[in-house]
Amino acid sequence: MTSQLTVWMNRQLAAEAGISLADYDVLVRLTDTPEGRLRVTKLARELSWEQSRLSHHVARMQRRGLVAREECADDGRGALVVLTERGRAMIEQAAPAHVAFVREHVFDMLTEAQVDALDAIATSVLTRLAADDHPSSA
Repeated sequence: MTSQLTVWMNRQLAAEAGISLADYDVLVRLTDTPEGRLRVTKLARELSWEQSRLSHHVARMQRRGLVAREECADDGRGALVVLTERGRAMIEQAAPAHVAFVREHVFDMLTEAQVDALDAIATSVLTRLAADDHPSSA
């Protein structure tokens, strides 16, 4: 299910807004902050991405003018990912159609009891993963 949803959400976002689901995820995290900026390490953690994946993806987004990188004023070793005006415009364009897509393809067909069950299942799985602290290297 998650693989299929990811494929369909990528298609919808590409067709309607010209961005990928990964772009959308980065832009959402940045718009959720008051200043539109996050430290690279925090953004990677919030997305559950390896730092190298984030660096490569941010570089591609930067070339398209969606984000910028800045040095962290508090810590010369740190870097910030910053939402640009173009990035803000892209997320504002993409969000309504994306939310409608998710609502139509996931939530509209479920009963209230099914949504509650889905929430309980997801919470249980995420709680267990958090308790394990990190992915196993098996």
